[in-house]
Formats: sequence, C-alpha cells, structure tokens
Amino acid sequence: EVQLVESGGGLVQAGGSLRLSCAASGIAFEPYSIGWFRQAPGKEREGISCIRSSDGATYYRDSVKGRFTISSDNARNTVYLEMNSLKPEDTAVYYCAADQGYSSSCGWVVTTHYEMDSWGQGALVTVSS
Repeated sequence: EVQLVESGGGLVQAGGSLRLSCAASGIAFEPYSIGWFRQAPGKEREGISCIRSSDGATYYRDSVKGRFTISSDNARNTVYLEMNSLKPEDTAVYYCAADQGYSSSCGWVVTTHYEMDSWGQGALVTVSS
C-alpha cells in the first residue's frame, strides 16, 4: 500500500518561501510519478507540479511556473516542493499524490483536473498579505 505523508506547511508572509516535503513508502512498481496538488477554499483541487521517476522530468502548471520547484531525493524516498515568491492566492491545502506502474500522467496533472491514485493527508499553507 502506498503511503504519502506531507510536512512543512505553515503561515508565511507574501513574498516569502516555504518548502513542503512528501515522504513516500510502499511504491512497488516502476515507473511512477509523484505530483503536488492544492485546493483553495471554495475551489476545485488542481495539480500544480509533478515529477517522473523514469527520467526525473518535471512539470508545472502555469500559475506556479518560475516560482515553485519540485525535486526528489531518492535515497530518502522524499519529494520536495520549494515555493518562493508566495502570494495570498497560493493559500490552500497542499497534497502530494502518486501514480505507479505508468509514467504518462504528469502532463495531465498540470493541464487538467486529473486525479492520481494514492494521496497524502494534506498540509495547510497560508500566505498573509
């Protein structure tokens, strides 16, 4: 069973930075992809970034491109989301999620409302103005 645990959320002022971590376990099938999603109050959940295990390719939704960076530490089975130049509209619950056994979902994550197979519990990020 895939387990994903997010950490690193919190309160930050606009213009500040935060780093989210997603500790993954139980992923049994290569290739796999891990994505970051967020859900703002009253809005639909959307994928904002994704990384592919097969080649390390990274993907970003336009709204975070240039400000957020996804990376992975395979030795620690952890995926990170470095968030810079945060804005009040980035306030949301942030989730990491995973698909395993195929590697084609990252493109869908950042361009559609595609939902991955396995999910973490979420971490709240609040950006004050």
